[in-house]
Amino acid sequence: MNDTYVLDACALIAFLRDEPGADRVVTVLTNARDGKGKIHVNVINLVEVYYDIYRAVGKAKADEEIAMIKKLPIVIQTEITDKIFAEAGRLKAFYKISFADSFALAQAIVSGGELLTSDHHEFEALQGKEDIRIGWIR
Repeated sequence: MNDTYVLDACALIAFLRDEPGADRVVTVLTNARDGKGKIHVNVINLVEVYYDIYRAVGKAKADEEIAMIKKLPIVIQTEITDKIFAEAGRLKAFYKISFADSFALAQAIVSGGELLTSDHHEFEALQGKEDIRIGWIR
């Protein structure tokens, strides 16, 4: 299996906190480590992870967790390309999704990847309306 995945903040947070769904993220990470797939995360979604940890337990832990994430087999998309920019804007204009989630979904669409998330309230309404693949982690 040589698939492409995009992690949103929920998927990363589930992994970090060993919440339900973390096992799905671990499987994808293991496969990527073994050269059987690629994983992307948009920097906007990584900011979500950072502020969630920062707010819950402080700066030192947030810095530590982000440093650990950067060592994983995840490509952090720091550039907002024209395609990502336009797609995120289009998604945000047409659907009631958060700003950050519009970037996660745009990243998945542009990369041809499957978005891994637990955010049913954000993404269920888009299924069947967009050419997207969503992998529910729980």
